[in-house]
Amino acid sequence: MIRILIVSAFAVAAAVPAAFAQGALGPAPQTVAPGLTRQQAVDEAVARNPAIAAAREQVEQARARVTEALAFPDPSFQANLEQQESWVKPRSAMQRDYGLNLTLPFPDKFHLRGEAARGDLRSAESSLAKLQQQIASQTFQAYDALLVALKHQEDLRQGLTLSQDFLKRTEARFEAGTVPRFDVIKAKVDVAQAQNDLIANERAIAVARAGLNRLLGRNQGAPLDATDPLEPPPPVPAVDELAKLAESGRPELRGLAALQKGAGYATTLATQYWLPDFNLFLARNFTYGFPPAYTSSINFTLPLLFWQHEKGEVAEARHRELELASTYADTLAQVGLDVRTAYAAATTARRQVLFLRDSLLPEAREAYRIVATSYSLGGISALELLDAKRTLLEAEKEYTDALGAANDARSDLELAVGAPLPNAPTGGNDAP
Repeated sequence: MIRILIVSAFAVAAAVPAAFAQGALGPAPQTVAPGLTRQQAVDEAVARNPAIAAAREQVEQARARVTEALAFPDPSFQANLEQQESWVKPRSAMQRDYGLNLTLPFPDKFHLRGEAARGDLRSAESSLAKLQQQIASQTFQAYDALLVALKHQEDLRQGLTLSQDFLKRTEARFEAGTVPRFDVIKAKVDVAQAQNDLIANERAIAVARAGLNRLLGRNQGAPLDATDPLEPPPPVPAVDELAKLAESGRPELRGLAALQKGAGYATTLATQYWLPDFNLFLARNFTYGFPPAYTSSINFTLPLLFWQHEKGEVAEARHRELELASTYADTLAQVGLDVRTAYAAATTARRQVLFLRDSLLPEAREAYRIVATSYSLGGISALELLDAKRTLLEAEKEYTDALGAANDARSDLELAVGAPLPNAPTGGNDAP
């Protein structure tokens, strides 16, 4: 509020010089690193990020478990040697039996086991989709962090140019005898502070670039330059439309729905404990002095202790279904809250950006122009010019930070929705 009052006190009807309005008071930073757009960064992160690669392997593990659930039990071979003269003389056996054991599950159980395993597979795929969205959002925000650091560098270069211009004007007035030498010293200190701020900004750029490289799966010291501009985000659709979109777009809900479906098959499988699995044994017998003979047998379990199954695996499966139903309802409510919270943050951040761009910045630039002109004519003191410059640079920094925050808030909203945001009418959510 104090800053706005100071700026408003200096505001007049004259226009800001075109050179400063376009950011041309200082040399633009040299682009020597390979350029990368936001979308290219997101695509590369989704393709190469190690965490996503690990999640893909988990999906393949779940896919393999589907094959395991549908696999037919391996047969087993059995050989019996009886009435041997010694353990080390198998040929002395008077009777030899060679048999094959087969387990034949009830046919419907294959289908149920497979469907239950497919529910886990769909859940793993949804977890992968969620992680991809999270990495994409983190990459978007890391990209903007680099843009913000580069924009701060541009603002600081402009600030250094203003400080150098102030020093020239102060030295000229000192030569003319209209200001004391102390003002020249203050101007030199101001130039040194601007240079020091530029040095400190190099660290912020290096950290932002390393963070983005990490998400991209690159060497963290690799050269990288963000080529997309840092601009106010477009308006977003109505919150009710986004809430409906989130119900079908959030991977958590799709994953829970898949788990519920798989749990239903698991419950049906548990209730079929009374359907027996058959164990079949086929053997050929060789007895000394008799012709070869055959043996066959079949056995299966009798679920006479049925209450143990009902209170055991059947009850567990049914409670698992109830658990997933409650979890789905809770997650659905949380998704709605996430969307509305992110929507409020995104719309508020965008309105702040537009206010800074359209109201505060023009006033701060005009105030500095007036004060700088007045200082050249000897109308005001160096302290007033320094204060106007400080107010302008703080307004520029606040606008840059607000741009980054607004784009990050839109990214958070897209993550809360779980899908790309549809287009919205311009100005549709900009009203106070």
